[in-house]
Amino acid sequence: MLDVAAGIAGGNWPDTDWTTLAEGACRAALSETPYARLIDASFCCEISIRLTDDSEVQTLNAQYRGKDKPTNVLSFPMVQPDLLESLSNSDDGEVLLGDIVLADGVVAREAEERGITIADHTTHLIIHGLLHLVGYDHEHDAEAEAMEEMERRVLASLGIANPYAGEA
Repeated sequence: MLDVAAGIAGGNWPDTDWTTLAEGACRAALSETPYARLIDASFCCEISIRLTDDSEVQTLNAQYRGKDKPTNVLSFPMVQPDLLESLSNSDDGEVLLGDIVLADGVVAREAEERGITIADHTTHLIIHGLLHLVGYDHEHDAEAEAMEEMERRVLASLGIANPYAGEA
């Protein structure tokens, strides 16, 4: 069973049902991957979504990625990609898939630049972060295109417009 916990830890996030939004985004994204079985697994598969401020994300980005600036979303996988296929129950019945952390200021600025709602942009970034948790990446052009195509399909299934439209 998929368990998504979302909470505001800092920043100025708008009044939205972030838990429902995050759960919908994670379920939709996971269903597009080879790991869709985790949605209804017999054990609890946990994902934590932390909505915070730019300062906290900048600290995490500097500490874990060596980039001393805030970014929109960070993902912290807790399961190695090569173990996802065989993932099963743990001793306590729970498996932490990973954490996704978002920065309010960066997300708000990007949403405004794109002319979209913060909720829609956050949904996209949670989907993006979830794909990182299950081993997808965008370091190379082919990987980036595959990941973006998956994001477009998931967003379309949720009624959200293509975030990459208009990009060259």
